[in-house]
This record gives sequence, C-alpha cells and structure tokens, in this order.
Amino acid sequence: MSKLLTNQTSPADLKSMDLPQLKQLAGELRETIISTVAKNGGHLGSSLGVVELTIAIHKVFNSPQDRVIWDVGHQAYGHKLLTGRLDSFKTLRQLDGLSGFPKRKESEHDAFDVGHSSTSISAALGMSAGIDIQQGDERVIAVIGDGSLTAGMAFEALNHAGHLKKNLIVILNDNEMSISPNVGAISSFLSRKMSSDLFLRFKKETENLLNHVPGFGKDLVNLAKRAEESLKGFITPGMLFEAFGFDYFGPLDGHNLLEMIETLKNVRNIKGPVLLHVGTRKGKGYAPAEADPTTFHGVGPFDRETGKVPAAKPGPASYTSVFGQTLVEMAKTDERIVAISAAMPAGTGLCGFAEEFPDRFFDVGIAEQHAVTFAAGLACRGLRPVVALYSTFLQRAYDNLLHDVCLQNLPVSFALDRGGLVGADGPTHHGVFDLSFLRHVPNLVLMAPRNELELKRAMKTALEFDGPFAYRYPRGNGEGLSLAQPVEVLPIGKGEILREGKDAAIIAVGTMVAEAMSAADTLARQGIELLVADARFIKPLDAEMILDIAGRVPLLLTGEENVLQGGFGSAVLELLADNGLNLPVIRIGIPDHFVEQGTQAELRERIEIDAAAIVRRISTALEHKSRSQV
Repeated sequence: MSKLLTNQTSPADLKSMDLPQLKQLAGELRETIISTVAKNGGHLGSSLGVVELTIAIHKVFNSPQDRVIWDVGHQAYGHKLLTGRLDSFKTLRQLDGLSGFPKRKESEHDAFDVGHSSTSISAALGMSAGIDIQQGDERVIAVIGDGSLTAGMAFEALNHAGHLKKNLIVILNDNEMSISPNVGAISSFLSRKMSSDLFLRFKKETENLLNHVPGFGKDLVNLAKRAEESLKGFITPGMLFEAFGFDYFGPLDGHNLLEMIETLKNVRNIKGPVLLHVGTRKGKGYAPAEADPTTFHGVGPFDRETGKVPAAKPGPASYTSVFGQTLVEMAKTDERIVAISAAMPAGTGLCGFAEEFPDRFFDVGIAEQHAVTFAAGLACRGLRPVVALYSTFLQRAYDNLLHDVCLQNLPVSFALDRGGLVGADGPTHHGVFDLSFLRHVPNLVLMAPRNELELKRAMKTALEFDGPFAYRYPRGNGEGLSLAQPVEVLPIGKGEILREGKDAAIIAVGTMVAEAMSAADTLARQGIELLVADARFIKPLDAEMILDIAGRVPLLLTGEENVLQGGFGSAVLELLADNGLNLPVIRIGIPDHFVEQGTQAELRERIEIDAAAIVRRISTALEHKSRSQV
C-alpha cells in the first residue's frame, strides 16, 4: 500500500482522493502525529480527535483562499501535515522548528496566529466582513472546541455574527459529548437533509407559496416555522445557536468522513452564519489517549508502544506542586481561603485543594475575566480568594484586576504560575510581561520568589496582607530546599543581600537570582567580587537597599525573566533617577521581540539571560572601564 501522506504537498491533493483513500490517509495522519508527539511531546488528544474533520474541511474547501481558523490550535497538527509540512513535522515544538500552534509566518494555510482560547469566531467574523468589503467570495471557517465556548469572548462574537449576518461557518468541535446511536443517527440524518440544496430550495418555495394563500398565509408560515423549530429543538441543542441568528446543523459524528464531507458541501453555500455541531473523541485511534484524555491533552515524550509516560525523575518538587500543597495546608487553619481556577485545576496544582475543600474551590472555565471579578466579590464578603492562573492568561483579565480588585483595594491573591519562559509552547505562553503590566497598578504588591521556600513565604505574606497581592513563579522544579520549617511573613518591600562584593553588583528577582549566584561563583575564580541581592519585591521596591548598593559599587546590573520595557530593571532606573544617582547600569532581561519555542535552557542561552551571559556582560564592562582609566 502506498503512503498517501508522503505525497501530500497541499490540501489540493485531497480533491482527487476517494473515500477509501481518505480513510487510509486518516490512519497515516494519526500514526505520524502519535510517533512525533511520543518523541517531542505536545497536544496529542485534541489533534487525534479531529483527523477526519480536518480531512473533510480540506477536501471541501480551498485553502488558503478559504480561511480555516483553529481556536487555540491544540488540534492543528493534522492541518499542518496536510498543508505541506510533513518533512519538518519532526521539529514540532523544538528550537527553530515548527510551532505547536498555527502561525501565519510559517504557512500561507495558517490564517491566524492562535494559542489562547476563544478568539477564532471573532477573527473569522472580521475576515468575513473584510471579504464583503472587498467583494470577495472566499469562505471562512472557525473550528472551536466546546471548552472554548465557556469564554465570554466567544459569545460576544456569536452575538455580533448573528447581527451582521455575514457568511461564516463555525464548527463546534464537541469532544466531551457522548451521543447515543439512535439520537446520533436521527440528528445526523436531519442535519444533512436540512442543509441540502434541495431541502433549502423546497423550504423557500413552500414559504413563498404559503405567503400567497389569501387571508391566513402568513399564519401558515409562522405555524410551519414553529413546527420546524420544535422538531429541531426537541432532538438537537440548536435552539441556543439559532437564537444568536445562526443556522444550526448537528450534532454529527465527527469521525464519519462521508457524513462530514456531505454536510460541509451542503452548508458551504448557505448565506449568513452557520454553526455545525460535531462530536469527536479526544485521542481517537490511540487507546491510551482515549482512556486518559487529560494526561494526553498536553503530554511530554512517552513510549509509543505502551503509552506509558515516564515517571518524573526523583528530584525537587515543582513550584506548582509546592503551591498546591501549601495552599491546602494554609486552608486547613484559615477558613477564609478559597481557590479559583480558569479550567486548569491540574495545571495550577489545585486538584488536591478541590478534593479537600470542594465547597471552597471554584473552576470557572476558560473565563479569566470572570475569575478575577468573581474573586473580588468573594473578597467583599470577607473571604481570601486565591486566583491561580498561568501568567500569560492573566493578560486577558487586566482591566478586571485593575478596576474590580485594585481600585477597591480588595485582598485577592494572584498566584501566577509559569512566570517567565515556559519552553515548547512558545510566544503565546511565555509569561514574560506580568512584571511590566502589573508593577504600575496602584495598591498592588508584586513579588517574584527566588525558590520554593520563598514561594511559601510569598503565599503566607499575601494572605496576611489586607490588599491585592501578586506573586509569580516559574515552570519547573525548585531547588530541593527543606520546606518543613514554619513559614514566616515577609516584610513588604524588603529585599535581601545574599553575597557581598565590591567590583560590581547585580540585583535580581525570581529565577535570575540563581543565575546571578552561579555567575558570582564563576567571576570569583577570575578575581572579580560580585555582590548579589534578591530584591524579592518588584513593587514596592526596597529603595533603601538598592540605593545603598548603588552607592557602593562602580557597576550595577539588574536581572529579570521579564521583558526589559517597563519591568524590574526599569523600576530600578526610575529609583536611581529620582534620587539623583548616576552610575553605569546594565539591565538583563527579555529583549524587545517575541521569544519562540525551545527548552527553557536553550531560550535563556539564546537571549542571553543565563549565568554565562551575566559573566560576559560584567567581564566586558569592567574591561572597558579598566581601559578607559589607563
């Protein structure tokens, strides 16, 4: 049997394939996805679940003229393979390789850059409106999962689409729904028949005929429409989407290729917004992923044959687990503590809290804005809510944090996981902007602990503080420090000098403190004494400590795993300027461009924020200074 995928250079190659060939292609896609993710890690379950749907879309529509937008992009691996990226697919999520998400600069078939959820309908509607303005006839298709519909933005887009009546096809990929055979067969039959050209023409002609019946024609039309709506509403969940102004078809079996192709052909030429409801199974075609879709949603390398994910190597606990365990311990003695997740209890370490305190745990779905204002409401009742989010996702709730929490000075804690570079998920997931967009907000205390013990202290300090408090910590493991000792409350805005030195000083926060300490060891062997201080707090700064250090050394550096613009280093420069101090300052941090994917170590080395880079910067600066004095 020939390998169809090997000769697949563009979606146009699908046009000549018959059904048996398409089914063979589906199998080849699954095998390639499984074997690649087994080596590289990635989002397996979602991509396996939409293989047939992906083939059907590219069989019926004409990419890149027709635009296909994948919400979040977790499910887009098959799309990448069908659009000429087979040879480079082995580099998925690796440094200088293929992105794990659709990316416009990577392929003309990637219509929109994604990575955060619930944006597809908005983007697709904008494209559709643009096509109308330019008098084009291309089609736009948004593929969105049922989880993404928990976000308000998706409903805002549905509401606007129903108002504009632009040509738009939204495919709801429902991979949690289980449709019984009889209901599935009936609804599938009706969806295909109700979307056919013959049926639509018959419906329009019948309506026209009834309207011309003297006396009560319009009443007959209304009666017929009510009967149609009652029938569809009785056997499908389409009434909600019809209320938004969409023509609804489904639910369909998303793994039935013939059915999907026929239905997409039928709805392709319908005018106005259409919603096609498709049921799929996460991990379809790979038994371990079907049995455990949570683990195989986003998974590291695993054994292809057995499906076993290697156990974590013995070592220090992760920051995420330290946070989760500490919150449980604190909640046992403080009944005011409640925890909030935005559809990521496992990712943020809150599963234990949810089991221990189910009445004090809230998973709001993919709705970060709601999570933050919901927390504000809880705080108004005297509770101490902890909002646990990935740093990158707090960006979605900036206004809510500023307006609903900080303006009212409410005691809400923000636990920001994945602060800094996260690795293979790339630019949409790096948490490298939080220090900049949080440090200027009044009333908010902002901290970046350097290790897991400091994280526990940050949590304790935040819960004791009578106002908003945010602390960010990295992806990965801690340093293996003993966590058994009692956790003390830290004085707000006070840093700590960890190592004295006279030749230069670096004041760092978070992960950069360890890099600075390592650099100091290297420099000491060269006869250079580097003072290392942990500022701890980005806001308020320890002005007394920083000004004292600046007055004692000829060269000052700042270190942060955050963008340089508006970050910790900028805050230090402002402090020095306000106090009339003028000395050489080198800021080390994320440069002014989006950082692509790679391991955390690879990325830190490339953008020069690791210990070796600190050594180079100091050695070079001191050498120049020495030459200028000769």
